[in-house]
Amino acid sequence: MELFDYKPKLQARHGTELPDSVRGGQRITGMTSWQTSLPCVASMFRLQQHGAAGRWVSELLPHTASIVDDICVIKSMHTEAINHDPAITFINTGNQQPGKPSMGSWLSYGIGCDTQNLPAYVVLVSKGTGRPVSQPIPARVFSNGFLPSNDQGVRFRAGKDPVLFLSDPPGMDRASRRRILDGLARLNGIKSEDYGDPEIHARIAQYEMAYRMQTSLPELTDLSSENSHTLEMYGPDVTKPGSYAANCLLARRMAERGVRFIQLFHRGWDQHDNLPKALRLQCQDTDQPTAALIHDLKQRGMLDETLVIWGGEFGRTVYCQGKLTKDDYGRDHHSRCFTTWLSGGGVRPGIEYGETDDYCYNIVRDPVHVHDLNATILHCLGIDHERFTYRFKGLAERLTGVEPASVVHDILT
Repeated sequence: MELFDYKPKLQARHGTELPDSVRGGQRITGMTSWQTSLPCVASMFRLQQHGAAGRWVSELLPHTASIVDDICVIKSMHTEAINHDPAITFINTGNQQPGKPSMGSWLSYGIGCDTQNLPAYVVLVSKGTGRPVSQPIPARVFSNGFLPSNDQGVRFRAGKDPVLFLSDPPGMDRASRRRILDGLARLNGIKSEDYGDPEIHARIAQYEMAYRMQTSLPELTDLSSENSHTLEMYGPDVTKPGSYAANCLLARRMAERGVRFIQLFHRGWDQHDNLPKALRLQCQDTDQPTAALIHDLKQRGMLDETLVIWGGEFGRTVYCQGKLTKDDYGRDHHSRCFTTWLSGGGVRPGIEYGETDDYCYNIVRDPVHVHDLNATILHCLGIDHERFTYRFKGLAERLTGVEPASVVHDILT
């Protein structure tokens, strides 16, 4: 409602009670279930039409408005979870229960990597300025689950050492490190012959990857080769390690070097209160770098073969959480509808898909479930989600689960 899903009729309903006919008996979180009133809230931010087709975009996202003709906005996403932990686990792994492989791990397992010097799957986490960050990014959302351990996402951190324990300790040179790794490989080879455990080979591969990354990582994270125009395009925070802007630029550099799946997490989008101030700050963190990434990929001829996905794990309620005042309001978690956008990688640019009701509470046309989105992403990468399985404990496991899921062909070129 604040960013993409324009609801002009809400202005007339601002402050009025959400009708029972719209809510339809939906369960709500414990954070608002105690409220005696659920008043509707119209966004206090202005949305305007942009691009060739006049797509609605919030004033909070002026840079995103400049790329609206390059993105496909899905307004009818829906999920099954209404709290962060199960919801973010679900959208990343296809299951609310922990222990399943993440999408990045599935793709690492399925299509591998185009480089031997960097992992197939990299995770970058930045902290938003919108509100105090209480929601962690648990390792299970980029876990390999039951897939081989070398398919797990590798988290890069801000600072001198992006990957912990990668640097040689004081007094050890490269030749000594090489001799140690060769000795470990021989010992692990003996164990492999004795036990036949595939995880032993994964361990050998990870040691070798770490050795190669000692050379490749400093080159990757050194932005001195980027020209001033590119740095300015990503915004003033691009030179701050660990910022969302810096991570966007690193994502482009990784894609150039053959990393298959790069995942950027930006925390702080949980505006249960103080939404007008907090959301503005979050958008200031992310708007310019996000648009810059699309521009950058496009000008380098990479966007057609790179799929960019922007979104979260669920939506927000039309009704206010807490006290509604003239200048302040909050919104609770909402699973029935939310917006996600995609760009590049075989997706039709400049279109919208799906529609919600006048309250932005229920989907009225073309619903897209999380499993449908994941099936579509796999399809864009040349994978049939129904055939892409891994045998585990007698089951043919897959990212999109056992319930029916469909590729959303209408958004594809």
